[in-house]
Amino acid sequence: MSKPRSMRIRRRRKRKRKLRLALLTLFFVVASAYGSYEYLAGKNQANKNSSSVAQGEEASSAEESKYKEEFKGVDNKDDKINILLLGSDQREDEQARTDTIMIAQYDTKEQTAKLASIMRDTYINIPGYGYNKINAAFSFGGPELLRQTISENFGIEPEYYSIVDFEGFTQIVDTISPDGIEVDVEKDMKYKDGAGTIDLDLQEGKQKLDGEELLGYARFRNDEEGDFGRVARQQKVIRLMKEELISFKGVLKAPRLIGTIQPYIDTNIDNGKILQLGKDFLFNPVKDIETLRIPTNDNYWNERKDYPIGLVLNHDESQTREDLQAFFEKGKQEESPSE
Repeated sequence: MSKPRSMRIRRRRKRKRKLRLALLTLFFVVASAYGSYEYLAGKNQANKNSSSVAQGEEASSAEESKYKEEFKGVDNKDDKINILLLGSDQREDEQARTDTIMIAQYDTKEQTAKLASIMRDTYINIPGYGYNKINAAFSFGGPELLRQTISENFGIEPEYYSIVDFEGFTQIVDTISPDGIEVDVEKDMKYKDGAGTIDLDLQEGKQKLDGEELLGYARFRNDEEGDFGRVARQQKVIRLMKEELISFKGVLKAPRLIGTIQPYIDTNIDNGKILQLGKDFLFNPVKDIETLRIPTNDNYWNERKDYPIGLVLNHDESQTREDLQAFFEKGKQEESPSE
């Protein structure tokens, strides 16, 4: 006697559910194994390539951060996360310095991102040290003093910091895009510094740049635009890298990238938070990154101060504060001076 049709249907559905569960389990096992392999491969390769990591020493992490304990980042108690992004060119036996100062904001609820670049020669009151160029705050007291300077002068509270070594930038680019990232180079650029850290020779036009070339492009300032042009190129490069990261090949390379950047990054963002933010950013990508440059075009003038400060960008401090707060707290400004 044949079984009732309803019973046969229930059994088929049950077998299908078991098959789907088995396939889903297999997928997660494979994905986990792939992610672990890629992460370790990236970490091992980075340790092998990094000149800043001693032989046999493990890659750095948030738990081993040089500045983590002293950084007093403020939780804004909302969906907006503020990160102090710094580009470091610290060499052996030299004082720490940064010529890239940015405040990045990621709204986890709205999936929007904003990026404000602060010119390194901006003349500002550094708590406990008096008026100086803002990048001097990092030399005097690391990211914590820079956080205090930004908080007291602009009313913006960074919760996290992330310092990326310029050597690591090249590794990051070469990991996410081994064939290079296409850039529309706006002019011929040729420069070689005495320290041997920059050897740039680019021609105008669209071309693919590897990590070292892209770093030179982003740091170039030997023309009439100076630091203003460099800040604009840095923001342009971040946009291009964002597009690479959210592409299909970028998502596949994400685990290796996380392993790659560890020897070159000093941050107080723990690994769990990095993975959470990375997942949100990759699977809910922002359409664009809104940008601002401080001081704005209509609010700065060149001024020379006594030695050792030298030439600075002076500005109306109350206007700068309003500009930054309007950008981060009230929405996108009509003017984007760095464009």
